Formats: sequence, C-alpha cells, structure tokens
Amino acid sequence: MPPPPSHRDWKPSHNPWLVAITVTLATFMEVLDSSIANVALPHIAGSLGASYEEATWVLTSYLVSSAIVLPISGWLSTVIGRKRFYMLCVVLFTASSVLCGLAPSLPLLILFRVLQGVGGGGLQPSEQAILADTFSVEKRGMAFAMYGMAVVAAPAIGPTLGGWITDNYSWHWIFFINLPVGLLSLFMTHNVVEDPPWLKEEKRSGIRIDYIGLALIVIGVACFQFVLDKGQQEDWFSSPLITTMFSIGVPVLVAFFLWEWYHDNPIVDVRLLKNRNFGTAVFFSFVLGLVLFGTTVLIPQFLQTSMGYTAERAGMALSPGGLALMVMMPIAGMVTSKAGVDPRLLVSLGFLGMASTLHLMTVIYPGIDFKTIVLLRVIQVLPMPFIFIPISTLNYIGVPREKNNQVSGLSNFSRNLGGSIGTSLLSTFLARQNQTHQNTFVAHTGHGDFNFQAMLSGFKGMFQSQGFDPVTATHKATAMAYRIVQSQAAALSFKNSFWTMSMVIVFLVPLPFIMRRPRPNETRQMAAH
Repeated sequence: MPPPPSHRDWKPSHNPWLVAITVTLATFMEVLDSSIANVALPHIAGSLGASYEEATWVLTSYLVSSAIVLPISGWLSTVIGRKRFYMLCVVLFTASSVLCGLAPSLPLLILFRVLQGVGGGGLQPSEQAILADTFSVEKRGMAFAMYGMAVVAAPAIGPTLGGWITDNYSWHWIFFINLPVGLLSLFMTHNVVEDPPWLKEEKRSGIRIDYIGLALIVIGVACFQFVLDKGQQEDWFSSPLITTMFSIGVPVLVAFFLWEWYHDNPIVDVRLLKNRNFGTAVFFSFVLGLVLFGTTVLIPQFLQTSMGYTAERAGMALSPGGLALMVMMPIAGMVTSKAGVDPRLLVSLGFLGMASTLHLMTVIYPGIDFKTIVLLRVIQVLPMPFIFIPISTLNYIGVPREKNNQVSGLSNFSRNLGGSIGTSLLSTFLARQNQTHQNTFVAHTGHGDFNFQAMLSGFKGMFQSQGFDPVTATHKATAMAYRIVQSQAAALSFKNSFWTMSMVIVFLVPLPFIMRRPRPNETRQMAAH
C-alpha cells in the first residue's frame, strides 16, 4: 500500500545539514570520551587506590552497558519517540559524565560508567536513523560522511587529548569536558530535530513489550561482552568465570535470535537480515569494526611496548590518520552520491585497498622512525571511507523506512561487536605469537651460539668502557640482550597480526557483488517513500 501523501511530502522543518551537525555533536562527544578513558586508566587507578586490573572495570562496565542498549535502541526509539529517546540518551550521558568526574571511589565510578554506557549506547544508532530520514537517498552519502568523520576522527584525537588533559590537569576533566558539549547538543536537538509522521503514527498504534526478549538480550549480550573484554586477561577458558559466562551468553543469544525471529513484535527485528543487501551490509559492518578498532589498538600498543612511546606521543602518531579520514570522508560521500556509481564496486575496491595497506604495515620494525609510522597510518586509513559510506547507504535500500531505527541499531551493534571481537582476538593472537617468537629466539641464546656470544661480548665491552666492573657489565649485557629479544618478538607478532588481517580482507573483495545494485527507479521510489 502506498504511503499517505503526508508521508511522501514530509521534509524536515530545518536545513538538513543543520540537523546533521546537531546530531553529530553528541556522537563525537561519546566516541571521544571512550578513547580518552583508555589513556587515563593508569591515572584513575593511582588516584583511587586501585590496581590497574581493578581499574579496567571502568572500561568493561561501559562496554557491557552500551552493548546491551545498541541492538534495542531501534525498539526504544519507537516506544519512547526517537527525538525524546535521543535527548534522554544525551541527558543520561552528560549527567553521568559529571558524576564520573566527581566519583570519590572506584565502585561509584564503575556505577556511573554503567549509566554513561546506557546513554552512550543509544546515540550512534539514533543519529544514523535521523540522518536516513532527514536526507533523500541521493544525498545520504554526504550525510553519512559527516557522521563518519565524527566516528573515526574522535578515536584518533582522543589518546592525544586524553594524555594532554591527564598530564596537565587531572583525569576528572576527561569527564567534565562533556558537560558544555552535552548542553549545547540538548539545546540544538530540542530546537532542530523532529520525528517524521510515520514514527509518530507507529508510536500511537501501541507496542507490546516483549519482556522475554528483553531479558534474553540483556543477559546474553552482558555475558558475551564480558567474555570478550576479560577473556585474554583471565586466560580464556582456563578461567571458570569466563567458561561460565560463555556457557550462559552464547546459548542465551541463540535463544534470543530464535525468539525474536518468530515473535510478532520483536525488540530487534532480526527478520530484516533476510534482505540480501541489509544482511550483507551488516556482515561488512562487522568486518569494518573488526579492522577499524583492531588497528586503532595495534598501532599504539606497538609504539608503547616496542618503541617506548608515551600514550600521548602514540596518540600523536594516530592523529594525522584521523585528519586524513576527515578529508577522505566527504570525498567518498560525493563519489557514492554520484549517479551511475555502483556502491558495490566502491566497497570491493575499498576492501582491496584496505588489504593492501594492511599488508604494507608489515614493514614495521623496532627502530622505525615517527614520520614513517605516521605515513603508514595515513595510507592505511585512506580506503576505509570507501567501505563505510557505501555500506551505510546500502543498509537502507529495500527496507521500509519505518524500520530505519531497527536498521541503525543492528548495523551499529554489528560494527561494535566486530570491534570487541577483533580487539579480543588480536590481543590473544599477539600474546600467543609473542610467546612463540620469544621461545624461538631464546633457543639461539645459548653458550654454543657464536653470533649471540659475539653480541653479548660487544655489550659487555661497551659497559666496561663506561666504568662498570666485569660482573655488573655482564649482568647489564644480558639484560640488554633480553630486551632486544622481547622487542624483536613483539615486532614480529605485530607484523604477523597485520599480515593475517590483510589476508582476511582479501577474501572479502568479491563479496560485495552478492548484494543487489539498487535500480535508479527504485532509488527514486525510496526517496519518495
């Protein structure tokens, strides 16, 4: 049945670009705050008298609560009203940020971070759905480019900004800076953003709450996210706690999927995955999250563990990549929006470029200079917008626009889940590879290895020339040799990680053509619908 005339003719009362700027503010704030908190963790632990392991709950609590809200944000937007839900998320995120900054103890900080995650988890899906309804199909590429600039630029500048704030002020200010941004976002959202008529009608029609589905997704996502975040730290399934959480989380998530598939009013409309384009786009969002979050973790970790960089300097190495993304996002948006351009081809070329640039990262070594790292990072991020923008646009093709809230929630959940799984897998892979390479190197450090003994003698002679006695010089030479072994093993582990990721991406190059290219008349109908 064709949509009512009021639906076909509806346009936002304000300039769509003003709406885009408005909703991008809060998302930028949320993503920035997440990356800043990572850098400030040692400062938080020291200030609150907690160990570093205890302080990691500051990150875990946020990830778990936001992961729960992400997939159900579409349903909550429909029940509460999207504008109201979005503003509620901004209020909750901003208020809990202030409470985090004022927290006098670690348990209270963790509690406030849970509340902050609940607010933050609903921001990105709501923003994407608002953009999809505000802009016509032809202009969505540029709209999602603005959204993408916030999502990818914030993690790049977050470590640098976080390091500067914690070094020059205190960790409390990484939360306090959210207050003015949150207030401005609330003011602009109240005056600029509006719900389209079809959402208002769906809300008036009444929606029954699926309590079983709600309980299943809360338990399942919470347990699975806990496993991903704490698995490597607890040595995975050698830990009874991790084993228990996994044994609960996975079956509950399977039960949730089956329950929602057959439910008349699902919290998460998983039946949308039957749409070939949307199902494939969700998978690609998962892969994009895996690579984007994974590389954002890999590079600073390499710089800090193998190169001895501070968190702030490691962040500075990533920042130019964020600037490059900000430049490339609008370009990718314009290319995607051009008539006659096949978005599937852009995604395929994006995957090919990403595989190539990830393989290029395997040239890293312990003595690599800062400029080369910056250049490699800039080159590595260049293909990403040509995956992110077309996927974000293809998400909505062939899906009724009253389902835009569900589309945004599912695609964002998939990307974040990919990021969590990618980070966990890479952390485990790095640890295992590092141990393997150390064992290999140590096998060549015996008394019978001529090259090693020559190197050790050289180090010993250097320390003796500096005035150390033979015994002390021997100890120092051995310690230096061990540090070299560690550094080389770590470098090889990172090289192997980048190589493995590049090989995974290569296999994705032909897959975008599984999707159906939207026909021009279909695009026009979608724009009118």
